[in-house]
Amino acid sequence: QLQLVESGGGLVQAGGSLTLSCAASGRTSRSYGMGWFRQAPGKEREFVAAISWSAGSTDYGDSVRGRFTISRSLAKNWLYLQMNSLQPEDTALYYCAAEYGYGAYRAQETYNYWGQGTQVTVSS
Repeated sequence: QLQLVESGGGLVQAGGSLTLSCAASGRTSRSYGMGWFRQAPGKEREFVAAISWSAGSTDYGDSVRGRFTISRSLAKNWLYLQMNSLQPEDTALYYCAAEYGYGAYRAQETYNYWGQGTQVTVSS
């Protein structure tokens, strides 16, 4: 079992930057891939970024590629999302997710472990 807690959300102006963090606890001795997803009001939850266990493989959603960077700590139990050039359309509840394995998984159906989310609001 994995427990995930996100932090770092907040209000930022368009063009600004924000870094989200996610702390994993529980059975962290096994390998697990991690990802970020987001859900805006009235919209479906969408894939943002994913990273493999080794951090050697990353993947990004088309809308954030080139602006967001996913990373994880050397100890593997911290996940980060550096968000640059934020736009109002990035406003959403951002979720951290994890699943045992080695890959960087895009599909939210793959993930069994989710955090409670952290709100990011970008003002124009």
